[in-house]
Amino acid sequence: QLQLVESGGGLVQPGGSLRLSCAASGFTLDNYAIGWFRQAPGKEREGVSCISKSGGGTSTADSVKGRVTISRDNAKNTVYLQMNSLKPEDTAVYYCAAAESVLFSVCVLSNLRKYDYWGQGTQVTVSS
Repeated sequence: QLQLVESGGGLVQPGGSLRLSCAASGFTLDNYAIGWFRQAPGKEREGVSCISKSGGGTSTADSVKGRVTISRDNAKNTVYLQMNSLKPEDTAVYYCAAAESVLFSVCVLSNLRKYDYWGQGTQVTVSS
């Protein structure tokens, strides 16, 4: 059974940090580009950051640029999203997703339909 599982969400104060993890089971992540997305109540799902199959290509949304870092550890079959200087507007459910049909060194953040598998999400709440 192919599955993505997110973890690491929680409640954090403004200015705090979280590291989200996306672990795969049933398949190996090194054959996929991985994206992190988020969805706040009443809003559409939006891309946060993605990383290519090679790990050498990344893309990050302007709203979080400079505050998030995406990385992958293929040996652990896991992708991470380090989030710093969190703001209340970062509050959302965060999802990771895997895309197979992309070039080796690129990832696509704007087209959600490129992603074949999705996790169930982890809640991130930024509040004092």
